[in-house]
Order: sequence, then structure tokens, then C-alpha cells
Amino acid sequence: MTQFDFNDGIGPVAAHQHPNGGGWVADTARVADTAYVGPNASVFGNARVFDNAMVFGNAIVFDNARVSGNARVFGNAWVSGNAWVFGNALVYGNARVFDNAKVFGNAIVFDNARVSGNAWVYGNAWVFGNACVSGNASVFGNASVSDNACVFGNAWVFGNAIVPGNARVFDNAKVSGDARVSGDSELT
Repeated sequence: MTQFDFNDGIGPVAAHQHPNGGGWVADTARVADTAYVGPNASVFGNARVFDNAMVFGNAIVFDNARVSGNARVFGNAWVSGNAWVFGNALVYGNARVFDNAKVFGNAIVFDNARVSGNAWVYGNAWVFGNACVSGNASVFGNASVSDNACVFGNAWVFGNAIVPGNARVFDNAKVSGDARVSGDSELT
């Protein structure tokens, strides 16, 4: 039995190299033959990678996370917890998607961005820089959240809305249309 240490504190576990890319996959995880796991990427825990999804660079997918469709997770990105990245979504750089978060459609999460809780990022939305989306928040349409901005609670950012800087959008706030929330603004 081949073993590999995923550096998750558990130590070496039964694992194999994926035939499409050569990345390490724990025997407890499932990766479709049609999916790609690059040579420095890894999938472990009870994670699932399906369809034509790709995990490459130094990216990791673990816990009960799922990546499917034509989604791409790469760079040093992590997808963990019960998170799901699917459709044509991209998660890269040092981005983290975790808890029960979902990133899908043509959404892009990159740089040091964090998407967590029960948050959804979808459509053509972008979350980047050091931005965070958490709680039950949603960012969708062509909206973007960037820099150090955070969207949380039950807030929605959608349409062509832009939330940069140190802005905070939270509680039940809705930012839409061509709105721009910037600086140190707080919307509730």
C-alpha cells in the first residue's frame, strides 16, 4: 500500500497518484478519471473532484470539499470544509473557499480573498485582493468585492456593483446596479 503525507497533521495515509496529472489523492477522496490533479496539487480527506475540473499548481482540496464541472483551483488556493466550487469558476492565488461556501458559474476568487460560512459567489462576480465574503452573503451578477472589503451577514452585492477599499456591507444590506461603495463605508 502506497502512503503519502499531506502535511495535515494526520501523517502518512493510503494514497495514489492520479493518472491524469500525477498529483496525490488520498484513497478516501474521489477524483474522476476525467478530472486533472497536477503533479504538485493534492486532494485528500473525503474531498471529491469530478467532471473536467482541474486542481493544479500547489492547490489543495480537502475535508468534504467538492470541485466539479469545468472549475479550476490552482496556485496556492485551498478549497476545504464542505465548500463547493463548480461550473466554470476559478479559485487561485492564495484564495481560500471553506465552510459551506459555494463559488460557481463564471465567478472568480483570487489573490488572498476568503469565501466562507454559507456565502455564495456566482455569475460573473469577482472577489479578490484581501476581500472576504462570509455568513449568508451573496456576491453575484457582474459585481466585484476587492481590496480589504468584506460582505457578510445576509448582505447581497449584485448587478455591476463594486465594493473596494475597506468597505463593509453587512446585515441585510443590498448593493446593486452600478453602485460603488468605497473607502471606509459601512452599509447595513
